[in-house]
Amino acid sequence: MKLNFFKYEGAGNDFILIDNRNGAFSSIKNTETIKNLCDRHFGIGADGLMILELKNGFDFEMRYFNADGREGSMCGNGGRCIVAFAKHLNLIQTETNFLAVDGPHYATISENGNWVSLQMIDVQEIDSDGEAFVLNTGSPHYVLQVNNLASKNVYEIGKSIRNNEIYSINGINVNFVEDFGDHYFVRTYERGVENETFACGTGVTAVSMAMAKKKGLFGNIKNSIKVPGGNLSVSFNYDGKIFGNVFLEGPATFVFEGSIEI
Repeated sequence: MKLNFFKYEGAGNDFILIDNRNGAFSSIKNTETIKNLCDRHFGIGADGLMILELKNGFDFEMRYFNADGREGSMCGNGGRCIVAFAKHLNLIQTETNFLAVDGPHYATISENGNWVSLQMIDVQEIDSDGEAFVLNTGSPHYVLQVNNLASKNVYEIGKSIRNNEIYSINGINVNFVEDFGDHYFVRTYERGVENETFACGTGVTAVSMAMAKKKGLFGNIKNSIKVPGGNLSVSFNYDGKIFGNVFLEGPATFVFEGSIEI
């Protein structure tokens, strides 16, 4: 079967996008097929794969699969990219309401289609693990503040935390953050990819919340985030109990389209 696909990236976090409104991909969708498509040597290559499907009451439904082929939890940069994809398909214009695995999401997109602001879920609980913070922003995250982040071996340290006795069964995304005052620098080891990625949307959202809690900040907060693949921003309101009105903003860029035999 010939599969038509689109490739998008958000701050270097890259994804395969498939329009499955006709349901054709459903008959061949399986873990091995998706894993092979995401393989950077023998497939298209991507951090994950997303399927756009129809859903009553919403503009569309987003289904996200990790690079290991398994259906994943929410992906923030993926969510922004699928909004850009929906605009390309003329499903939306400048705003949308769509459904993802963690519930409904609202988003706006620029007229040129390459800048997306995505509303994320509210967060109430932040736990601690030693000096680190643990929270779920649609996906589970571990956040640890460090110094000299550019020189850290994020792959080895992140892998060891993700696979320790606490997190090995369900897995966790491991984020390291360095505070530069006017921005945070973040690097992330992602479960499902099992490697460091150029960016992680739910990860920088988790970092912003964890650092606000650590610093005792309240009210309307907006943070600039630098990641290896570019720049993102996160804004929210924190009243001491709930992180609400959460938005992840950044680029969502079309890379190429093509077809592949599967």
